[in-house]
Amino acid sequence: MAEITVDLIKELRERTGIGMGDCKKALVAAGGDIETAITNLRKAGMASAVKKEGRATNEGQIGFFEAKDCIALVEVNAETDFVVKNDRFQQFLTHVAEQAADTKPESLEAFLKQSYAKEKGMTVDEYRASIVQTIGENIQVKRLSIFPKKANHSYGIYTHLGGKICVVVDLEGASDEEKLAKDIAMHVAAASPLYVNAEQVPESVIEHEKEIVKSQIAGKPENVKDKIISGKIQAYCKENCLVEQPYIRDDKLTVAQFVAAKGKEEGKNLKVVSFIRWDVGQ
Repeated sequence: MAEITVDLIKELRERTGIGMGDCKKALVAAGGDIETAITNLRKAGMASAVKKEGRATNEGQIGFFEAKDCIALVEVNAETDFVVKNDRFQQFLTHVAEQAADTKPESLEAFLKQSYAKEKGMTVDEYRASIVQTIGENIQVKRLSIFPKKANHSYGIYTHLGGKICVVVDLEGASDEEKLAKDIAMHVAAASPLYVNAEQVPESVIEHEKEIVKSQIAGKPENVKDKIISGKIQAYCKENCLVEQPYIRDDKLTVAQFVAAKGKEEGKNLKVVSFIRWDVGQ
């Protein structure tokens, strides 16, 4: 068996585009023969799949899986919307979301190295590469996130435009208000807030907004400037903070007022504590 040196591994990587770890495994399996390693990689579909890795993946879909103790979000991208609608792509998206919820990986990198639950003997990333080989387009798992569930909280999940947008809303104060939480998630999809409330707006953002306003009102008296700046910051929060936005189904009420009113009807103290809004390619 030929000695498997770092230089040999690098050479195989340069010739195939495959990661260093996989190159080393291939060389070990081939007894150190680089040509045999390349042949084996091509047979496995990995080498040809990697050639497609550099192609832009501007289309995709966000999948989710809701378990008893968490919600998992996963974004998988492809080159064209045609492939996104492919049955095998859709199946892969569903399965990886379910596996993410089941295993709760610490990172995307760790998740891709996991054994793929639906295809023993392959990692998640190896199975992804096999789909690339079969379909002929670059496919990438772009990101994932796990949201642990809490007692006395309700969670609303809403997807829009065929999974191009996905929103999760966390409502505190009851465990049976999924419908209300989903209604607020629909609002988030439409109104695109950046923060839950004014307290969550970073000080750096507030200062940036103040500087913009100051540049627009130079020359005005100081007492007038303060009032204008205060008004502009309030307007910014009303536009970008979820609980201060006019509720899309009843713009006479803010989201906070709408949620509070619904809670009062049922004798509950309800409030939105967090949300996540993902757009494909974000």
